[in-house]
This record gives sequence, structure tokens and C-alpha cells, in this order.
Amino acid sequence: MLYVVSGPPGAGKSSWIRAHAKPTDIVIDFDLLALALAGPGADHHHHSRTLEKIVHRVRFAAIREAEHHLDEVDVYLINTSPSARDRANYKRLGAKLVTVDPGREIVMQRIRDMRQPRMAAVAERWYKKHPPRSPSAMPQASRPW
Repeated sequence: MLYVVSGPPGAGKSSWIRAHAKPTDIVIDFDLLALALAGPGADHHHHSRTLEKIVHRVRFAAIREAEHHLDEVDVYLINTSPSARDRANYKRLGAKLVTVDPGREIVMQRIRDMRQPRMAAVAERWYKKHPPRSPSAMPQASRPW
């Protein structure tokens, strides 16, 4: 099964995956890939442009290969804001789409506390594309922060 986990930066997508994935599952997470490819002591969320380019290519290759193994393992893929084309492909693959969003105020505070300032603009774009839902429809936070 393919699980596509989306949401703004700082929402808790990686935490949601850690709470649900098993050790035998495949996790395709840009930040984890960057850490795997970066030198010792690299920052978890701040990457050079060169590293980002390399990680994008590695991530793309990992996604394409993982698509061939969905009958063998569960694959968890973080895609912050899937395009219409991505969503169509995920639907073709029978993916389960999961949105993690604890709310704009919480996300923006987490970005101020733990992320690069440029992530605030990414979160703002995400919220423009995903207007708030009624409180009764809002998913729960991935974990207490």
C-alpha cells in the first residue's frame, strides 16, 4: 500500500509516519534522504542548493522504484502539496492520501521555532491552496508538541 502524507512544513508529517510505519516499510522523506546524503552533523532542515538538487533526483528514483513493490511492502511518501498529476498517479496506484494539519497557527509557530524562515512562505502557499475546514472536520495533530 502507498500512503501519501501531505501537509504544510512543520505540520508533523514525519512524526505521523514514525507513528504508523513499521521497520520493514519504505519511507521516502526529502529531509531523511538529505540527512543520509549530507556530511556528519548536517542540519535536519537546512540544505544547500546542490544537496537539494541531488536529493530531488534520488527521491524521484526512489518513488519510481517503490511503485513496483507496493504489493510487497507499505510505502510512506511525503509530498507536501501533490499536484493534480501526482494525485492522478497516486489514485492509479490505489494510494491512501493522508493530510496532516494541526492548524495554521501551530504550523507557523513551529516554523518560527524549528525551521528556516523561508518555510513560512511555503506554509502560506499551502494554506492558500487548502482553505481551513470546519473544526469538526479538522484532523488531529500527529502528536503533542
